Amino acid sequence: MTGLNRRVFLQSLMAAAVVPAIPYLIPQALAMSRPPQAQYSGPWRAVPEILSSIKLPAIPARDFNLRSLGARGMGEDASAAFARAVEECRSAGGGRIVVPAGKYRTGPIHLVSNTELHLQEGAEIHFIPEPERYLPEVKTRWEGLELMGYSPLIYAYQCENVAVTGKGLIDGGADCDTWWPWKGKNGKCTQSSDDGVTQHAARKALMDDAEKGLPVADRHYGEGAYLRPPLVQFYECNNVLIEGVTLENSPFWVIHPVLCESVTVRGVTTRSHGPNSDGCDPESCRNVLIEDCLFDNGDDCIAIKSGRNADGRRVNVPTENVVVRNCQMRDGHGGLVLGSEISGGVRNVFLEDCVMSSPNLERGLRIKTNAMRGGNIHDIYVRNLRIGQVRDVIVINFFYEEGDQGDFDPNVYNIQVENLVCDQAERAFHIRGFARAPIRGLQISNSRIQRAGSLGVIEEVTGLTVDDVQINGKAFQPS
Repeated sequence: MTGLNRRVFLQSLMAAAVVPAIPYLIPQALAMSRPPQAQYSGPWRAVPEILSSIKLPAIPARDFNLRSLGARGMGEDASAAFARAVEECRSAGGGRIVVPAGKYRTGPIHLVSNTELHLQEGAEIHFIPEPERYLPEVKTRWEGLELMGYSPLIYAYQCENVAVTGKGLIDGGADCDTWWPWKGKNGKCTQSSDDGVTQHAARKALMDDAEKGLPVADRHYGEGAYLRPPLVQFYECNNVLIEGVTLENSPFWVIHPVLCESVTVRGVTTRSHGPNSDGCDPESCRNVLIEDCLFDNGDDCIAIKSGRNADGRRVNVPTENVVVRNCQMRDGHGGLVLGSEISGGVRNVFLEDCVMSSPNLERGLRIKTNAMRGGNIHDIYVRNLRIGQVRDVIVINFFYEEGDQGDFDPNVYNIQVENLVCDQAERAFHIRGFARAPIRGLQISNSRIQRAGSLGVIEEVTGLTVDDVQINGKAFQPS
């Protein structure tokens, strides 16, 4: 075992008082120029192979203009026009639903195969915050558990070739009066409370149903359950594209592809600061590209997932072959996160040329799991990452939430980080495995943490390799 002992950890904490603060640096100012054609060698050779396997959706060249179907774009309820557009796409074998400039209010939009929802510049879709509109129940996944629940606001189930594109705005309509209060007491809404209507009872009941193996079709958690839906969810779909749009004010997670193959998320902005407002959470997906995006969120920016506890192990589909590049992360609980719903495993993740910074960014790189969630998590590669301001730089934590209270030890190995530069952090590391199941093969090279209030803690790691790493201007080599 290689580690920083607790005495060193506490001594390093005391050093925090003498480390001067630096101003918050705006992420655009931190952007590094992308090097000429990146050299994909060693494990990075997999990246071109992953990219070549990702298929963009093939959408028939026919348009269905929302205005021609009765919408005016004057802030009216355009639900009927969206429904007509989807049905005409279905009847014709697919096409583009074109949303011209204007403001359109609507209930849920359920896309079909070979269909693209395209928002022209100046178009705004505002989802009506009336939960009863998002019924009847649909099959969905909520915090890694399958159920029949409220419809996601934009939803597709078992489709091929589906897309949401354009330069417009998609507003989920959530705020501290609607949707978000169902979380219960939270740090986003000053008047939030655990009294009254909350998700707590249903959340516990759903976990119990999943643990005892109740069939998904019998897990009814719609009206009266208060489990908030995501803004965009494609479920069991192939060839998915989300490009260009701005998404904000989501009831729950913003972009949530589940059990999908060939997913591209490109050039989007997610701006949602409610409770659990993750930016993009691919879950049990294969062959995923996330690039040129801006994440500014109330929870994790990108969180790669694969189901929770017994339900995740029942489905048993990892998220694998994920490329994240040229993205910016601002506010969030973490920049690139794996977990916590990770029981199906995560493997072959490549992040490069990203920029993170905010006084409200809590962690740069993070793996969160425990002995109830477990998961095989391996072959994670990070390079050319610039972090301005963050609380913790690298976190791998087996003691998340339930901690050491289960029979499913995480299996985490082969994590490689190179060319990471961080300007200011409270802690460099918070890395804790189990003595019986240590983290294996963590490699950090050619990296600089310019100012860290403390080194933090590294416990229960075997095969830790540190090469040319400096913290506070001094070479770092753990004992």
